[in-house]
Amino acid sequence: MISRLSAGLLAAALLVAGCGGGGQNTSTATPKVGLITKTETNPFFVKMKEGAQKAAQAEGLELMTAAGKFDGDNAAQITAIENMVAAGVKGILITPSDTKAIVPAVKKARDAGVLVIALDTPTEPQDATDALFATDNLKAGELIGQYAKAAMAGKPAKIATLDLAPGITVGQLRHDGFLKGFGIADGDPSIVCSQDTRGDQAKGQTAMENCLQKDPDINLVYTINEPAALGAHTALKAKGRDKDVLVVSVDGGCTGVKAVQSGQIAATSQQYPLKMAENGVKAISSFAKTGQKATGYTDTGVTLITDKAADGVQAEDTAFGLANCWG
Repeated sequence: MISRLSAGLLAAALLVAGCGGGGQNTSTATPKVGLITKTETNPFFVKMKEGAQKAAQAEGLELMTAAGKFDGDNAAQITAIENMVAAGVKGILITPSDTKAIVPAVKKARDAGVLVIALDTPTEPQDATDALFATDNLKAGELIGQYAKAAMAGKPAKIATLDLAPGITVGQLRHDGFLKGFGIADGDPSIVCSQDTRGDQAKGQTAMENCLQKDPDINLVYTINEPAALGAHTALKAKGRDKDVLVVSVDGGCTGVKAVQSGQIAATSQQYPLKMAENGVKAISSFAKTGQKATGYTDTGVTLITDKAADGVQAEDTAFGLANCWG
């Protein structure tokens, strides 16, 4: 026979089990947010992850993270989206490696009720995600194009463009912005060589070597980012050209700003990955609490950094750059 006390305890235990859905009270579970970057090694994405983690802790969210094995690893990003949706995330922040190929996976996530926000790199089309938090990459390119035009001071330019890769919006926007700022268009005879680097230092060096073989008189180099710029500098130095070729870039990482300080790079456009991640996490936190979705594009800022000011081009020096850099 069960005593009255034992019967009461049993009833209470059954009530708790019934309310908890197998012992887990889903109504009080910590909301989850996902962050998917292009790679885990690039300092830009390392800083982005740090910013997301800090913001998630402040907002009371659990952060899940994933990344491609290399820049352009679309398959890994698709798998990460699927895994995060299955895990019940409220929202996903993503820097898409392939801005077109990722769209079907993004659509599935949004159809499942997940808020998807692109960071740094817009999808194609941009409205494939709910919102975008990013540098105005066209403006970033335009700033270094304007600087290069002013710094050349009327000297005829022989330009090498060390680009990213086909099909990635961030690379195309920076390239187009540089040309716009310099006052030329694709196909202009002053562009004597164009090579893809995937933003990699070793590939940047190889690309610059190839361009110097094609035209040894190159005197201006646009680079998609600072690793590519440093690779270009290595190739130029090997040919004794590092002092008379103007190199401009985009990113504003600490290594890149120090390269501006030392004269390896003339100027760079600084962007702010920490701000992108923080804004993105806060938007997902708001969605989890209120159901209100972030929409449209939010510009997270860009600043030209150089220690050799050019007339008519607004810039900050490397002291500012180092105070606001990442990596």
